[in-house]
Amino acid sequence: MTTSSDAGLQPQDFDALEDILDDLRTRYDETPQWEFCEGFLAAMVCCRTPLAEDEWLTVLLGMDEGGSFANEAQRDRFLALYLQRFAEVKTALDADIEALDDDRAYAPEVMDIRGAIASLPPEERTDIEGDDIPSFAQVWALGFMFAVENWPDEWFAPKDKDAAKLHDHCLEAVVALTEDDTDEPTLSALSEDGPPSVSESRLNTYGEALWAVYDLRAIWRSIGARVVQVIREKTPGRNDPCSCGSGKKYKKCCGTHGLKSTT
Repeated sequence: MTTSSDAGLQPQDFDALEDILDDLRTRYDETPQWEFCEGFLAAMVCCRTPLAEDEWLTVLLGMDEGGSFANEAQRDRFLALYLQRFAEVKTALDADIEALDDDRAYAPEVMDIRGAIASLPPEERTDIEGDDIPSFAQVWALGFMFAVENWPDEWFAPKDKDAAKLHDHCLEAVVALTEDDTDEPTLSALSEDGPPSVSESRLNTYGEALWAVYDLRAIWRSIGARVVQVIREKTPGRNDPCSCGSGKKYKKCCGTHGLKSTT
């Protein structure tokens, strides 16, 4: 695994998150892995309007479909680590960087599962290689797009034509990473001396997706939160029938609620 900063969450913290997710999975088998959550989290950082905690937590962990924390302490621990990671990612995406190898740049918490399998002895690889193994960063991208698909109103393209074109291009770059890497692996994703596990085109797609996330964050920061139009019902006249359906005149019914008593 990789981390974006030595001062951020440590390997044991990500292990703690995975342990909580493993426990949640005993009650709801579709509970995602952390890599999926990491992609979801990145989308939340880029989301135009901040979402309520209970809203995104329910969607991410399937709390309305059978998912549940073991107790409040477990919920608090998960949220504390998640929100700390959220703050780290937000800081990274707001940093003025020129290259993705900058120490301040966002480095998603992703796993090179194919690389890990390729590192196993041949006799151990045989039992695993036939399984549907996700490509490098594919699960992260799926988590990102899961958030986009669940809150489509927050991801409508901006009205400005240039911004809209960039916005759509950025989402396409992330979607491209949700696809399988079918090219020949020639490079190691996370180490210089590891066995080949990804294609060069895959690493290019990964880099393009990360720059896209930076651009999405910048777009919505410049435009601001979405404004929700509030339509107020017209207040009846004093002698009109009251809107509550009582049959009385407004001045004799709900209209009296706003009048001060006089003596």
